[in-house]
Amino acid sequence: MAVSVRLDPLIEAKLTQQAALLGVTKSEFIKDALERVLGMKNPATLLRQVRKAGKMGRPAASARVSVSMKAKLRAKRPD
Repeated sequence: MAVSVRLDPLIEAKLTQQAALLGVTKSEFIKDALERVLGMKNPATLLRQVRKAGKMGRPAASARVSVSMKAKLRAKRPD
């Protein structure tokens, strides 16, 4: 079902910007927001489902970030 809504230009600009940042269409962004506001989609539940699916990413990579960053900072400012 198609629904037409008039938006204030500032709201439309923010909508366009946020949708682009997330890589979704304005329609998808609005539908997602409505589902969350209406209680049809709970971000906490979705996060639990994703986490249950197993490990994500490279856990060892984040452990090395701290060491790498400290080394770069020390190289810039040797005291």
